[in-house]
Amino acid sequence: MLFSSVGIHAQYTDVINSNRPGVSRSAFAVGVNVLQFEAGPYFVKEKHTPLKYEVSGFGVDFAARFGLFFEQLELNLEGTYQNDKLTNYRSTSGLVTEDKRANFKNLSIGAKYLIYDPYKNAEDKPNLYSYHANRRFQWKSLIPAVSIYAGATYDTTDNPYVAPGIEGISPKVMIATQNNFNGGWVFVLNLIKDRIGTDDSDFQYILTLTHSFDPQWVIFGEAHGISSDFYADNLFRLGGAYLWTSNFQLDTAVTFNAKDTPSVLSVNLGASYRFDFHEDKIDTYQEGDAAKESRRNKSRKRRDGIQSDNIDDIIR
Repeated sequence: MLFSSVGIHAQYTDVINSNRPGVSRSAFAVGVNVLQFEAGPYFVKEKHTPLKYEVSGFGVDFAARFGLFFEQLELNLEGTYQNDKLTNYRSTSGLVTEDKRANFKNLSIGAKYLIYDPYKNAEDKPNLYSYHANRRFQWKSLIPAVSIYAGATYDTTDNPYVAPGIEGISPKVMIATQNNFNGGWVFVLNLIKDRIGTDDSDFQYILTLTHSFDPQWVIFGEAHGISSDFYADNLFRLGGAYLWTSNFQLDTAVTFNAKDTPSVLSVNLGASYRFDFHEDKIDTYQEGDAAKESRRNKSRKRRDGIQSDNIDDIIR
């Protein structure tokens, strides 16, 4: 939400940088010494027409993000916990069976690092004579910021949301890119490979486009593809977010697909909050120039016989 409304010249920003309300990850980190929590409860309903079963329940997706050592580095813990009821209508005896389930659909920990930032040290020089020139499409905005992620996913024994026999720790990697366009548009791309080396290894892509109307309101659309031997889907999300304060954001979204194996409908509400302990680094070069200029002014005053900045003191 933040990146769609202000120019970017560093990792840390004065306003919270949340990955919500979508599920894609920004290429940028939260900033050194910034601790951020993001979470959202949701309701979900699935219906598998060929296999004749339904799933209804609720869950929560969550993330904890922390900037450490470098502006480009972020450590994060992410996960989704779901509690639902699976109703099976396939029984040959005609009886309907119900199975209550609860577990983590995913739980991962890792680190993200920005390897390329086209906005770093960029000079934004507006055209003082043309409004339209300032709003014109900038070809350099096609060059995205790029970050890489490496981490691990943990699955418990007998997890009903993954393929049978999948348990323990497995590697997870991701590439995240981000383009910031004029007019409050932002495009994010994630390419993810999860549970590497297991029978449930999947590849995911996430495309997110956001647009801000002003510094507080934003809407988004998202396409999320998942492909594995256990599950494949193409999900779509629509929603928006509201910036309540510089450290607090509220959001909502709806998720759906276009198939019946199973059909998916999910609605969530979420929030993001950050604890900002960031301190700006002092630019010693600029500080040195300011000190030199101050010494020059004092020297000039002494040379002119003026020892005070107050003209009343001089008269007295």
